[in-house]
Amino acid sequence: MNDLRFRLADDADLAAVVRLRDDAARWMLAQGVTGQWQPGELGEDHFRRIMKSGEVWLAEAADRVAGAWELWWEDEDAWGPQPPTAGYVHRLMVDRGSAPAGTGRQLLRVAERRVAEAGRPLVRLDCLATNARLSAYYLNAGYRVVGHKEGKRQPGGTPKSFTLLEKSVRDDLR
Repeated sequence: MNDLRFRLADDADLAAVVRLRDDAARWMLAQGVTGQWQPGELGEDHFRRIMKSGEVWLAEAADRVAGAWELWWEDEDAWGPQPPTAGYVHRLMVDRGSAPAGTGRQLLRVAERRVAEAGRPLVRLDCLATNARLSAYYLNAGYRVVGHKEGKRQPGGTPKSFTLLEKSVRDDLR
């Protein structure tokens, strides 16, 4: 796993990010996780828009995209108006066909470090309330449930219920 390199995505990466997201959605469906992501629901325009207001990060191994995530600096839809104390991780995804075990946790750790380096003490994220496996994953990564959001709109989808989680990264710069 030490051979992963991390960098901000740019316009040349959009097709690869869309492909990774669609592959992750297909993997979820194959695992019986329905209602979270659907292939084809987010295209290049979505990720281009995120790159203008936040960050899209890539993890690469052997010149191949192994994972990605979005980092937002505000998320009023899920969290309401908030002071600038958190970074919000969205769409954490790995290439299930080639990424080694533990890659997702490594991506999450790099996202947490980026938030800490930006001077914000909290990382926040949300996941579908009915996705117990993903909730457990985040709890095992040190996050804690701090609330629920009913009726949150998803890109291209109907409103759903989400679990809100956060983690302190105040000590991540040591």
